[in-house]
Amino acid sequence: MEDQKQVITRFAPSPTGYLHIGGVRTALFNWLYAKNNNGKFLLRIEDTDRERSSQDSIKVILDGLNWLNLDYDEEPIYQHQNINRHIEIANLLLKNGKAYKCWATEEELSLMREEAKKNGLPIKYNGMWRNKESGESEKNKPFVLRFKAPLKGETIVHDKVQGNVSFLNENFDDFVILRSDSTPTYMLSVVVDDHDMNVSHIIRGDDHLTNAAKQKQIYESLNWKVPVFSHISLIHGSDGAKLSKRHGALGIDSYKKEGYLPEAMKNYLLRLGWSHGDKEIFSQEEMIKLFSLKNIGKSSSRLDIEKLKNINNHYIKNTYEKDLLVIIKKSEKTLSKVQEKSILKILPEIKKSSKTIVEIIASLSFIIKERPIKLNEDSKKILTLEAKKNIEKIKKMLQTLDTWDTSNIEQLLKDFSISEELKFKDIALPLRAILTGTLSSPSIYNILDCLGKDEVIKRINDIL
Repeated sequence: MEDQKQVITRFAPSPTGYLHIGGVRTALFNWLYAKNNNGKFLLRIEDTDRERSSQDSIKVILDGLNWLNLDYDEEPIYQHQNINRHIEIANLLLKNGKAYKCWATEEELSLMREEAKKNGLPIKYNGMWRNKESGESEKNKPFVLRFKAPLKGETIVHDKVQGNVSFLNENFDDFVILRSDSTPTYMLSVVVDDHDMNVSHIIRGDDHLTNAAKQKQIYESLNWKVPVFSHISLIHGSDGAKLSKRHGALGIDSYKKEGYLPEAMKNYLLRLGWSHGDKEIFSQEEMIKLFSLKNIGKSSSRLDIEKLKNINNHYIKNTYEKDLLVIIKKSEKTLSKVQEKSILKILPEIKKSSKTIVEIIASLSFIIKERPIKLNEDSKKILTLEAKKNIEKIKKMLQTLDTWDTSNIEQLLKDFSISEELKFKDIALPLRAILTGTLSSPSIYNILDCLGKDEVIKRINDIL
C-alpha cells in the first residue's frame, strides 16, 4: 500500500473513435492497481472536443470495459460538464499572477514559427505578452489565457516506471490554458479533473510524459498535491513500428466479434509490458494479487496476434462446453434443441484446436447447415459411383447399430473397410463429404456420433 490515504486511479479516454488496444491495456493496469491496493478505479470520458466526440464512441468504451469486466467504482464523469470549474481555475491562475492574457495574432504566431524554423530552434511562443500591459487597441479584442511557465531550472517528473525524468524549463513555452472562445484546453482540464476526483496515481502511455511535466507545473502553481505518475511504454507492431491496423491492432469490439474471450484478452494485455517471472497464464485473482508498478518494463512491447490466439486457445480449452454454447448462441441465434445437443457432444473435440470462437463456429457449421447439405467442389469429385455404392452399404449397417457411440461406429467402419478390402480414407472421405459438405472437419467418428443416427441416415438419403 502506498503512503496516501486511498489509492484512486482513473481511465480517461476520448470518445472520438474506437477503443484501441493500447487504451484497453491502460484501463486494465489502472483497474488492477486500484484493486491490488483496495482503492478506487474511476472512469472519465474526455469529451470536451464536442465536434469529434460521439455517443457511438462512448457506447464502444462502456461496452468494451463491461465486456472485459473492468468495473469502475462510481458513475462515469463527462469532462464537458466540468467546463465552468476549469474556467474558474484558469481565472484563479490569472488572478494569482500564474497566467496572463495574450493578444498575439495568427500572423505574429506564424512569424514566430518561421523564425524558430529558420534558426533551428524549438517552435514555441516567445512570451511577447508575458509582462506587457494591454492598451486601447486590445479593448474588446479576443485573447487567450496562457500559463506563466517557469523560465529557468528544470521540472522533474518522479515516475514509477521511467524513473526521474528531467525537463529543462527553457524548452517549454507559455502554453494556452483558455482559448479565445473561453473553452479550456486539455492541459488545464485534465489537471483540474484529476485534482477534483482525488486521483492519487496516473498510469498512462509514455506519449504523455512531456504533458506530465507541464501538468506538474500547473499543480505546483495551485499548491495542489501532485499525483504519482507512471508512464508505460507504448505497444508496437510485430515489426517494431508504430502500432496500426496492418499489425492487427483493432478496436476492442472487433476482438470480441472475432471470437476472443475477455479473460484471454486481459491475460494477453497484462503480459504486454508487465511480467511476473516466466508465468504466462493468470487467473483474475492472481492478476489482482500480483500486479505492481515495479514489474512494468521500460521498453515497448510488441503486439503478437499468434500469441494472443494461443492464449485464447488455452482459455477456450478450459471453458465448460455449456458456457461455450452460451457464447455460440449469441452468434447463432436459431439453433434447435437437437443442434444444441449435437454441438455439446462434439465441443470437447473441437475446442482442443480452436483459437477463436469464430473458428469453433466454422467447425460446427456442418451441424448448423440446413438440409440438404450443399457439397463443395472437392466433395462432389470424391463422390464417385463406386463411393456411393459403398456409402449405401454402410448406411444399411449403420441402421442396424443398436448403441450409437464413437467406439461402436469406429468398429463398424473399420470392419467394413477390412471386409471390402478398402483403404479407410476411401470410405471416410465420401462419408464426410455427404455429412458435412466438405472434406475438412472433425474426426468422422465424432461427426457421426454428434449428428445422431436419424440425422446421419437422412443426410445420406438426401445425397444418394
